[in-house]
Amino acid sequence: MELRLAEVFESIRAVQAKVDEPLCAYVYDLVALRRHAAYLVSTLPEGCELFYAIKANSDLPILQALAPLVDGFEVSSGGELAWVRAHFTDVPVIFSGPGKLDHELSGAIEQNVDCLHVESLNELRRLAGIVSQTGKAAAVLLRINLTVGNLAETGLMMGGKPTPFGIPVQQLRECLEWLRAHPEIRLRGFHFHLLSHQLDAQAHLQLVAAYLTQVRRWCDEYELEIDHINVGGGIGINYRQPEQQFDWTAFSAGLTALLRNDGLPGIRVRFELGRYISAACGYYAMQVIDIKRSYGKTFVIGRGGSHHFRTPYAQGHSHPFHVLPIDAWPYPFPRPETSNDRVSIVGQLCTPKDVLAFDAPVGTVRCNDLLVFPYAGAYAWHISHHDFLRHPHPAQWYLSVE
Repeated sequence: MELRLAEVFESIRAVQAKVDEPLCAYVYDLVALRRHAAYLVSTLPEGCELFYAIKANSDLPILQALAPLVDGFEVSSGGELAWVRAHFTDVPVIFSGPGKLDHELSGAIEQNVDCLHVESLNELRRLAGIVSQTGKAAAVLLRINLTVGNLAETGLMMGGKPTPFGIPVQQLRECLEWLRAHPEIRLRGFHFHLLSHQLDAQAHLQLVAAYLTQVRRWCDEYELEIDHINVGGGIGINYRQPEQQFDWTAFSAGLTALLRNDGLPGIRVRFELGRYISAACGYYAMQVIDIKRSYGKTFVIGRGGSHHFRTPYAQGHSHPFHVLPIDAWPYPFPRPETSNDRVSIVGQLCTPKDVLAFDAPVGTVRCNDLLVFPYAGAYAWHISHHDFLRHPHPAQWYLSVE
């Protein structure tokens, strides 16, 4: 994942020089995004597909940059489906997620989604009623909550144990028997998404191998004819140690060998990555308003906070950042600063939980300097509680010229 810091910093400085109050902004580097996505697609082995999970970041410029590169988009709500179809009438779309409403199921059929990922037998039955009313067939994957032996847990687990996600594997036989009695619903394969935040490439290869082994057994046992397996996303970003990211090169090489030796003939493998595609293209910038010492700790207060950038609180980490010096100081009194210190970066909210970084070492940081947080292109602005305290939204812009 290429980080074009010089270009990003230059654009932030240029905007800051034109505003008359402390800056707070999101910057998205579409050049780096396109390069990264193209690399991922080019290194996947034959027989694989890459879909972008738009829940990570559904901004239109992000989707426009990715649409020509990926095999399609994954959506998880009727709102996401409507957003995609309003701008991309022909891009293949898959619809995942629990708790789908009837109008979302019918909308998916009307909008010609490539595949619906079904979460329960109840959802299958509801879908059959909708199909009978529309007269259109539906193609589905069954999302299975599978127990995998020796599954190494990550920071976010969605399967392999009691969760609201997917069909427990013990109910698979009943679902397959039901599908045989309802040929208007075509089973195209299975969907697995047991975990997120995976940073270990070898562990992720073992998980994909377990999926393939299990599907081969089901195909033999139930005499199934399917055309693809969706192995979900789940590849994480290492926010704590950004220099040690998921080893995609090793993963793609291992995947090539795995599919060559143990792949299922005629069955494609589909990935739906979100965070791993878009996280590195985004940056959150906040200008320092105040620096204060309190009971032996140094706090750096910036314009903005977790209502804009919830990622650190949601993930429970101290987010890495860069200090971008700004020489201007508009006041007649001395400029507050701290050097060779450990600081907590906080925002403007009236809660002690508004922390973006803690116990973080800094060389020097001064009031009016800018703090720039990388890896803010996924699950950042889009999962934040934007209107808490009614602070204004941050500026946003996109770098698209190479």
